[in-house]
Amino acid sequence: MGFTKPDLPPGDPRDILARPFLERVRVLSQHWVEHGFGSPTMVHAVYIAKLAVVYVLGGLFVVSATSEVGSLGDIGRWWDEPVVYQKLILWTVLLEVVGLAGSWGPLAGHFKPMTGGALYWLRPGTIRLPPWPGKVPGTAGDTRTVLDVVLYAALLGSLVTALVLPGEAAGPGGAAARALPDATGGLVRPDLLAAVVALLVVCGLRDRLIFLAARSEQYLPAILFSAAFGFTDMIIALKLLIVVVWIGAGASKFGKHFALVVPPMISNMPLPFSKALRRAHYLDGTRDMRPSRLAWFMAHIMGTAVELALPLILLFSPDRTVTLLAAGSMVVFHLFIVMTFPLAVPLEWNVLFAYTTVFLFVGFPAQDGYAVLDFSQGWMLPAVVVALCFFPVLGNLRPDLVSFLPSLRQYAGNWASGTWAFAPGCEERLNELGTPARNQVDQLQEMTNGYGREQAELMLQKTLAWRSMHSQGRGLYSLLHRHVPDLDGATVREGEFVCNKLTGWNFGDGHLHDERLIAAVQKRLDFAPGELVVVWCESQPVHRGTQRFKVIDAALGVVERGTWKVADCVEEQPWLPNGPIPLAVEWTHPAYTVPRPRVGSGRIAPATVGDAAPLDATATEG
Repeated sequence: MGFTKPDLPPGDPRDILARPFLERVRVLSQHWVEHGFGSPTMVHAVYIAKLAVVYVLGGLFVVSATSEVGSLGDIGRWWDEPVVYQKLILWTVLLEVVGLAGSWGPLAGHFKPMTGGALYWLRPGTIRLPPWPGKVPGTAGDTRTVLDVVLYAALLGSLVTALVLPGEAAGPGGAAARALPDATGGLVRPDLLAAVVALLVVCGLRDRLIFLAARSEQYLPAILFSAAFGFTDMIIALKLLIVVVWIGAGASKFGKHFALVVPPMISNMPLPFSKALRRAHYLDGTRDMRPSRLAWFMAHIMGTAVELALPLILLFSPDRTVTLLAAGSMVVFHLFIVMTFPLAVPLEWNVLFAYTTVFLFVGFPAQDGYAVLDFSQGWMLPAVVVALCFFPVLGNLRPDLVSFLPSLRQYAGNWASGTWAFAPGCEERLNELGTPARNQVDQLQEMTNGYGREQAELMLQKTLAWRSMHSQGRGLYSLLHRHVPDLDGATVREGEFVCNKLTGWNFGDGHLHDERLIAAVQKRLDFAPGELVVVWCESQPVHRGTQRFKVIDAALGVVERGTWKVADCVEEQPWLPNGPIPLAVEWTHPAYTVPRPRVGSGRIAPATVGDAAPLDATATEG
């Protein structure tokens, strides 16, 4: 790949775009095997520069300038002070909730501008997505108001305040003073941390985008423990938090999905690996793209086993050498993830976890009085464990109730997902919404050294190829085959990228672009039946072998529900050479007719239903 030019399949992009949809998927998924997304090398350089300068150096500068710990030149003396950890958590949350960390830049669908987040959430009139609209008083509606902007600005202000004010000195007889007698930074004031927690919750009840963007499922407990617990209890609770995150992520990788995640991730690494090594992660190069034994080893030995075994060793190890080896291994694990540049680009999160590993387990080892049985009160251990495990357990049993982020399924491959299909010319109407960013195909053309229309379209279709290389993509495209008969002429888009354009943020959570977002768009744009059809699937529950799907016509509502077997998806090729996978349709709205193509028109014949009023998505299924 070039430094400023993308790596696209050879030949004229117009020839590839003229092919049938599934043929395009075949060409682009096979190209992904050796070239990944094909992003210019400059994109990865920008991410590395942002990570090093904005996040690492910026965070350390803020800590050193506000915490009375010493200058950056003295970092070897103060890196393990508790206030450093606390303020790096706050710094990370600030960058996340502004939109400068995860889900930032080209690899997340933000091309111009590269930031979503605050550009949307400081603007009244943009779309917001409350988690329980109408059920929590004062949260109904899907339009951002001045109140929402004020609450969000107050959240940013609370984070900045907690960052810039110096820490309180630990009491002379306290556990913090005994543990670090030479520490000078103290601890962040509990009242400042409490303000952050309160505003995160209030903002989250009005708009779950902000709550999830702050990665509240992990950072909110850390801030709570820092605000409410004594020093020793805080350290032990923070250890339990990171161990639950690791083990939850490791446990989520059991099953059939995760082995399919690793090959496209390795293919996307911007390192001079040989093409043969990339192909070795697939059974037969580009002809059989199921994961090879090498991919299985990378997934379940270097991935699942590491995330399950090493955290337990860190938590219970009585030996300093073993602790150091385990901590070093987890640091390498997180740095490897950084090197893969996954599409949601959680680079800051991985760097923070690498630091946290060393800070907690090397700085405060179990044998020094920081073991799980060293809580000051006996009830704290079971209470903390139950609180930390509640949403991961519920989310894996009932994924429809909990985002995959609190469920700790970040990179398990078991995701709620969606694909949007627009009738010709209808995608352009999204630009009428007045969001800070135009459609991605327009953004790409507006960039400096911008792409031509065909090149921009081909780059976006690479995301469809990426989705097809994961299990749920085969099911979603089978649904497209059933419900979009003019699929070859439709404009098909990855739901995550559409969500980023519409709301300013997504991190792989399909719940953010389900029928609730579609209804918000429909209220504003009034698509006709058949002009926007979305196929959508829920994550697989841990105790079932199927995934539930639904089909949503923007004008009509949910028109079909059913399931598919995960085993059928993982055994198929991305381009469905054997036809669509079997779909168990459980319910089709009685007033809905599966559309049929108009002969020779090249357009979608719209579904018909009475006077084209929205169908009742909650109608009794039969």
